[in-house]
Amino acid sequence: MAKTWWYVVAAVAALALVVAAAQELGTAHRQAAETAITPSARTPEASDATQGIPPGFPDGDTTGVPPGTPLTEVVGDQTFAEDGEIVEGRVFYGFVVVTATNVTFRKCVFRGGPTQDVRPLLDTEHARDTVVEDSEFHPTHPSPSIDGIWAAHTKIYRSEFRGTVDGVKAHTNTLVQDSWIHDLSWFASDPDQGGEATHNDGVQAFAEQTGVTLRHNTIDLSTTRDPNAAVQSSADELRVEGNYLDGGACVVNLDHTPLGRPLTGQRVTGNRFGRNSAHDCPILLSTQSRLRAAEGNVWHDTGDPLPAPERHD
Repeated sequence: MAKTWWYVVAAVAALALVVAAAQELGTAHRQAAETAITPSARTPEASDATQGIPPGFPDGDTTGVPPGTPLTEVVGDQTFAEDGEIVEGRVFYGFVVVTATNVTFRKCVFRGGPTQDVRPLLDTEHARDTVVEDSEFHPTHPSPSIDGIWAAHTKIYRSEFRGTVDGVKAHTNTLVQDSWIHDLSWFASDPDQGGEATHNDGVQAFAEQTGVTLRHNTIDLSTTRDPNAAVQSSADELRVEGNYLDGGACVVNLDHTPLGRPLTGQRVTGNRFGRNSAHDCPILLSTQSRLRAAEGNVWHDTGDPLPAPERHD
């Protein structure tokens, strides 16, 4: 009888150890699942891209969702139509459209989904006074159809864009500040380019738009295969101030030709330029583009002033 009782005690103790181990394993599994949607470290690709950025300019340590931020998954396309809404700590697995006024996104990740339509991860073109802070744009399914954001009347701060075709398509009253655009996705065939290769731009500002400001960003297309430009613009009243810019056929391309008239109010000042443009061309001006202000632009590696802009259509 005593011997039987000893077996029972041993069995109960063994069962307790199994339960405890299972609980510990379950806790570890839940923590791993949470970590999968909590940015706690940069990917190797992002870390490699950060290594080439000059000190003091936005990079993986100063842009995007802060490590350890709890994030909630949101699956499916979303439309935000309520004025004044504050959206914080979300991962969007779907495409996001804003139609309201004064909507703010804080510490969000925009991933999109599969699509054949040309569209952005976040669309604020038909909204007013949208604000995006400390957020990340990188698609789960990169394709020739997906850009980062199509923005109008929008302010973007401390955000990271990678893996899309264009980082930002900027319309009237768009501000991009303290942000990082890099490692865009190149494709050999793009339906939006008539089947030719993608036409990658860090920021593209459009004709008939005005008041686009790019201030203290890192826009580095040296990390992208065969890019067009870090900044491509046909918008009036463009300000490109205090950025680190690199990559493209020419790094900055100001083009009046979609308008058929001169561009007005072009200011490119206080920027540092890398040397990785295909044509050794920091700034290209079309024949009816003029720089209203151009002081303080230098080569980053030497601090020497840039050469005079190239001029042709």
